[in-house]
Amino acid sequence: MGYLEQDIQDALQQYDQGKRSIRSLSKEFGIPYTTLHNRLSGCQPHREASEWQQSLSRIQEDRLAEWVLTQAALGVPATHAQIRLFGNRILEAQGTPEIRLGRHWMERFLKRHPVLRTQRARRIDSARVNGATGPVIQSWFQLLQIPAVKKILPANRYNEDEYGLMEGQGTNGLVVGSSGTRAVQRKDPGSRAWTSFIECISALGVVLPPAVILKGKDVQQQWFSVETDGMDDWLFTATENGWTDRGVALEWLERIFIPYTRPQDPTQARLLILDGHDSHTSDDFMWNCFNNNIHLVFLPAHTSHVLQPLDLSVFSPLKHTYRKHLNNINTWAESTVVGKQLMLKCILRARQEALTAQNAKAGWKASGLWPVSIAKPLMSRLLLENSNKSADNGHQQHPPQTPTARLTNRPALGVGPAEFTTPRKKRDRQSYLDNMTARFSHPSTRRLLFRKLEKVFDEKDYQLAQLRQENEALKARLEGTTTGRRKRVVPDPNQRFVNIEQIRRAQIAAGRVENPVAEESRPESPDEAGDCIVVG
Repeated sequence: MGYLEQDIQDALQQYDQGKRSIRSLSKEFGIPYTTLHNRLSGCQPHREASEWQQSLSRIQEDRLAEWVLTQAALGVPATHAQIRLFGNRILEAQGTPEIRLGRHWMERFLKRHPVLRTQRARRIDSARVNGATGPVIQSWFQLLQIPAVKKILPANRYNEDEYGLMEGQGTNGLVVGSSGTRAVQRKDPGSRAWTSFIECISALGVVLPPAVILKGKDVQQQWFSVETDGMDDWLFTATENGWTDRGVALEWLERIFIPYTRPQDPTQARLLILDGHDSHTSDDFMWNCFNNNIHLVFLPAHTSHVLQPLDLSVFSPLKHTYRKHLNNINTWAESTVVGKQLMLKCILRARQEALTAQNAKAGWKASGLWPVSIAKPLMSRLLLENSNKSADNGHQQHPPQTPTARLTNRPALGVGPAEFTTPRKKRDRQSYLDNMTARFSHPSTRRLLFRKLEKVFDEKDYQLAQLRQENEALKARLEGTTTGRRKRVVPDPNQRFVNIEQIRRAQIAAGRVENPVAEESRPESPDEAGDCIVVG
């Protein structure tokens, strides 16, 4: 017969009241006699005895669970990644950076704290469901069998697409809140300016520099941080809505795609797979492709989620990583308004982590575009005819029933009652250590003493990790406020995009960055000038 920790606590409570014997309580509650006797002798419950095997102590996990509930109540619920990040920060704060939380730590953490529950909502556009069908895909794949397209090398096959981000838009993924509520609201910074990015990858995993389309009349120097490392080959422009247009697409083709993808053998053709947006079908765009031996293959409408490599394995991890960095700042400083500076810094980190050659090649393979395999998209679970094939196994998750263990002040057998409180000052901890041997000889009493001391260090580690995270958030807020005066970045008269060099000149003119030329030409100091020989 099974029993719970709560049954043991109830049996021990009746024994403390002097009403029953251990043997009668063992029969009534179905608990082994030795288990009750060992508990009365000072043995610990299984959860407490095995606590040393956990990466985080029970005190640290309880504090973390309290923080999760608080974040949910404030409208900023924590994601799985954020909880894991903070747990690892606690490990770093206590001086064990080599220890990391295990793969299944999150699900066990939720099991140990049934007051928490994971919630998720997923959506897909109905037009995509109806547009991606087997006959449409089979008909389109015949284009890849055209002799002129079939002989193009994988190094010369490229996929281009545009994606957009809202400044301040956090993730809508998994969050953790109170198990007593059906839904959790999440607050977001108020900025909703739209920014578009044009990305392009090859079948061999080569990633081209991005083109960034900001919302505004002109590109302004205060949109950029003074530290622009990693953006040297990026191009920036501004439109009134933050979207691409025919002029932007044409200049991307001329300034990024053609020069960066030019094959060593000029007779080799290039393949560019892209959607049928109006900016890709203009006469000038198609003429430049024809003039540079570039074959254009347009995807069928509403099929990019099945056939486009960028959509399958690049954009999703890229946006997820971007929002992860953004949420790590918003979680600790929710008043931080996410402007273009912070947005560009987060997307730079996200590209470095997610836009890898491995992800790029995985997208080509998953779409069946290289190696060419029509079976890949036809077997995709994103097709409507495939989505209903896997029957639900009927598995339902139930909240765990194991109650949390409770620490009692029950004295051990043969030992007088000992009341302990968690020491708050250094001299209290020293007093505990000095008197331990003299006053308390029973092992269970010493264990309780050490648990109290351990609780002090756990709380300090938690506070240290929290302060470090808040420090990073404050740094991000400070960077967003030190933008200097408004200053337009002057582009080349014949071009719409600007580069980092032109942005740097605008920052120098605005006084945010010192002019390196002026720094070199600055006169020598008086001490250095005194070493010169003056000829009269």
